[in-house]
Amino acid sequence: MNDLEKKYYDFLVSENAKYNLTNITDIDEAMCKHFCDSYMLGEAFDLNKDISLCDVGSGAGFPSIALKLKYPNIKVTIIEAMKKRCDFLENLVKILELKDVTIICDRAENLKDLKESFDIVTARAVASLPILIEVCSQFAKVEGFFAPFKGSNYQEEIDLAHTATKILGYKLEGIYKYDLIDKNGNDYGSRAIIKYKKIKSTDNKYPRLYSQIKKKIL
Repeated sequence: MNDLEKKYYDFLVSENAKYNLTNITDIDEAMCKHFCDSYMLGEAFDLNKDISLCDVGSGAGFPSIALKLKYPNIKVTIIEAMKKRCDFLENLVKILELKDVTIICDRAENLKDLKESFDIVTARAVASLPILIEVCSQFAKVEGFFAPFKGSNYQEEIDLAHTATKILGYKLEGIYKYDLIDKNGNDYGSRAIIKYKKIKSTDNKYPRLYSQIKKKIL
């Protein structure tokens, strides 16, 4: 852990009881499951360029704040519906003295004014892919990417989201697969970042209200 990662970790642990941010507080486990996992987006994409990144449902700031530490050139927008988590993120950004980080406290479905604003849209541990892809669909630019983090059952989720993918204007571009293993050799299993490229503009009627999305997936 470098100095900024340690500062992030210390603040996360100190505020965790207040905000209920994570159940991972062991330093080595947090480094692997939170920081190293987040950094994998930089393996799936070249983040050394000037990239606009939107993180939906960021919670404690993973992956976007962790990525901002490693790739300070990226411009980050975080969409988080829970006020107390937004408060934590605002304080975290100040403590880490980060620039070009915007935090929006609202539901993603409400933010029609951000349609097609970002190069890469990501989400980690938020919802199943058929639901998540509609919630996030509007934000990526045409020719941009929606790239959620998924666990070992990613192929099942991809299959379930096949129809939604077409309707929302995306195509599956690739899958970046990796194993999450900490410095002590503990294996936390297989992971994947699903790379969907936006090939056409998403119809303005999407995303629907979250209650409608959950009731009937596309």
